[in-house]
Amino acid sequence: MSGALRRTGALLSVQLKASAMLALAYRLDFVLDLVIGLFWTVAAVLPLFVVYGGPASRGVPGWSFGETLLVVGCFITLQAVIDGAISPSLSSVLDHVRKGTLDFVLLKPHDAQVLVSTARFHLWRAAGLVHAAIVFALAFRELGQGPSLLGVLQALALLVLATSMLYSSWLLIVSVSFYAVKVDNLSTLFTSIFDAARWPASVFRGVFRLIFTFVIPLVVMTTLPAEALLGRLPWSSLGASTLGAAAFAGVARAVWLSSLRRYTSAGG
Repeated sequence: MSGALRRTGALLSVQLKASAMLALAYRLDFVLDLVIGLFWTVAAVLPLFVVYGGPASRGVPGWSFGETLLVVGCFITLQAVIDGAISPSLSSVLDHVRKGTLDFVLLKPHDAQVLVSTARFHLWRAAGLVHAAIVFALAFRELGQGPSLLGVLQALALLVLATSMLYSSWLLIVSVSFYAVKVDNLSTLFTSIFDAARWPASVFRGVFRLIFTFVIPLVVMTTLPAEALLGRLPWSSLGASTLGAAAFAGVARAVWLSSLRRYTSAGG
């Protein structure tokens, strides 16, 4: 196990270095992403002024303007992770399956899931983390106080779990490509659904609350980290999120392996 981890770490290091060299070769992309992402961040925050700005507005139940900004900050952070690390690598699986070139991955002496998951990184998308930091700063300024060290650690742990869940979701999506070639609409649908994560969990009611908690866990991804930063996250929620992320990853791994056995290559 330790040997496999060392090989995975070495592979990740090589891929990150290659992506860094590519990013340095196209430095303008980072600047453009920084500027364009700034407009996207403004677009993500503007609806809050509509919800909280009117004299008759009640805002989001149980959440003040500054608290909701924390949820948006978590959303922007995870969006940067999707665009920079998860989507670029796993999206290449769709092309491999269409063209029958996944053989070149399967023949390599390493786990195929690890290889396709580290194939490509868009490091310039890290500009989104800068925008998230700005939103967090505005949120704590609005709240009039900063987070505790424990709150920050809990939030970081939850964002790691959220990244795992997002990765598992994308792995499930690309696994569908082994059964149906055209799954681009499915990834677009997931991206559209993920946009709802910019709002606190209290906006969801009834069946939608159940779906966005247990099926597509948007609540875990953004609301719980925000609650951790506010110092009101129960330890039970962190424990349940950890178990949920582990179960989700196990299911995604099992589906990936099952789907991989259906692959017949270009000459199959």
